[in-house]
Amino acid sequence: MQTGLYCHIPFCASTCDFCAFYQEKPKRSELLAYLDGMEYEFQQIPKSTHFDTIFWGGGTPTLLSAKDLERLGKSMIRHIGNDFHEWTVEMAPSSVKADKLKILLDLGVTRFSLGIQSFNPDLLVKLGRLHNPTQIYKAWDLITASGVINTNVDMMFALPNQELNDWHHDLNKANDLGSTHLSTYCLTFEEDTALYVKLSEGKLKIDEEKERAFYVEGWDLLKTFGFKQYEISNFARTESNRCMHNVNTWKMYDWLGCGPSAASQFKGYRYSNPSSINEWLNELKTTNNSKKDEIVLSQDLLFVDSLIFGLRMNEGINLDELLKRFSSSDNIDATSYLRLIKQFESEGYLKKHGSRFILTREGQLKCDAIGVELLNLQQEKCA
Repeated sequence: MQTGLYCHIPFCASTCDFCAFYQEKPKRSELLAYLDGMEYEFQQIPKSTHFDTIFWGGGTPTLLSAKDLERLGKSMIRHIGNDFHEWTVEMAPSSVKADKLKILLDLGVTRFSLGIQSFNPDLLVKLGRLHNPTQIYKAWDLITASGVINTNVDMMFALPNQELNDWHHDLNKANDLGSTHLSTYCLTFEEDTALYVKLSEGKLKIDEEKERAFYVEGWDLLKTFGFKQYEISNFARTESNRCMHNVNTWKMYDWLGCGPSAASQFKGYRYSNPSSINEWLNELKTTNNSKKDEIVLSQDLLFVDSLIFGLRMNEGINLDELLKRFSSSDNIDATSYLRLIKQFESEGYLKKHGSRFILTREGQLKCDAIGVELLNLQQEKCA
């Protein structure tokens, strides 16, 4: 069983119009308080915990100075050790600097993830991104020169006024960079974001048929580039280039979240930290932990989540293996789940490959709806 550590660095130079993650514009006093809080939270991690993967996300981790990144990294390693297999750090093109990359690699980071989203300057403006294509290439040159082996590029599609030829152009540009991994995300309209407000006001509309075309275009084009899809939104040049941290999360293994708003699934519980830095710090100081919204993880909930996220992966699911893994629960009605899976198969959304059920192309396009039906079945059984 793998265990991951997620560290949330909540600072951004500005808020992108699509982003619903907790973030703040950095003030030095808050940044120092944050670093102190992370040190304290690292201290609370059980000494016996071994982490296989680490992921620093945000926010924009590289908005921190090289000195602050070093302090955060050394603090983490001091308390959890450095016997991990993968350490990813997210970064924005406008914040990539050679000294920061060197510090991160010296600390033991193995993977850089660059949030490009698009090479089209007009689309970047519509997303509220601060970078431009020139900064993308400058950042990538620095990343390449750093000598890091594993890299990821984040791209987005179904953006306002984006056409299929724009998406084709963006993916060609992304491929030309030579990244070992590529993630493609359909624009979603999260509440409390600028784009959601525009959607609510009727200034933007969701075109499901167009989204479908973007998905298919991306999957087909990336295959011609030599990328191998291993999850709905994730593609790797080789199996060793996959994001281990995300794979472990999708397989419902444990992960521990540190920092404001970070979520955890750890030792039988699922919970999150308070969103604001001040509330998070106050909880740490007064209770020695910052857990909120804590729920006990039942075996049947883990089972259905394993189904939902497992089906998103191209390897699919082995229903017998999952039933055996979560066999301690009397609430799992294997017959009902098999009946629903067989229904998906008859509708052309699933196919049987050996002992595994795998989404068809049509199933991949309907994966969210399939997940909702599986979750509804679990909730009916628990009612």
